[in-house]
Amino acid sequence: MASLDRVKVLVLGDSGVGKSSLVHLLCQNQVLGNPSWTVGCSVDVRVHDYKEGTPVEKTYYIELWDVGGSVGSASSVKSTRAVFYNSINGIILVHDLTNKKSSQNLYRWSSEALNKDLVPTGVLVTNGDYDQEQFAENQIPLLVIGTKLDQIHETKRHEVLTRTAFLAEDFNAEEINLDCTNPRYLAAGSSNAVKLSRFFDKVMASIKLFLNLIYIL
Repeated sequence: MASLDRVKVLVLGDSGVGKSSLVHLLCQNQVLGNPSWTVGCSVDVRVHDYKEGTPVEKTYYIELWDVGGSVGSASSVKSTRAVFYNSINGIILVHDLTNKKSSQNLYRWSSEALNKDLVPTGVLVTNGDYDQEQFAENQIPLLVIGTKLDQIHETKRHEVLTRTAFLAEDFNAEEINLDCTNPRYLAAGSSNAVKLSRFFDKVMASIKLFLNLIYIL
């Protein structure tokens, strides 16, 4: 596989938010019947047609790296996890829509991956704010995905989705909210499928831009 054809996208989020189920749905287009805890990291591959339907269309193989663990892990665990953060081209941040803390922890997950060579300082502070400067110059495309949409009562859905919309805005990312046990949320032609394709196209475009800059230099 040529270097440009190999695309690495991290899938980050707290344990139990449904990362493994999401990755299986994205790569196999099937519901994961019996999900288990991820130890270390598991990798699955999704085929993506870059700029589908245009003269420059090209097929890429996207490696989705499902990283296990907790953002509150000991420094030794974080250090071990850092090996998965090398040469990344995109990040999918996954949170449980029924668990507000898992949403807040996305700031820390993204900071850990984007600043893997720095000593963690803890992005979140007591009032829930975060150091936006840590993300201001980020060139790696991000996508925010909320899971377990089906478990939110209709009376609470507007409140929850309004909150998560601000979360995605903080990351300058699009968001997708779904139920990993129902493939229709990613059905071809749906708004979620379009957002997903747009994210992967953005990942490819950022790689091409990076390689062009290297060529110029």
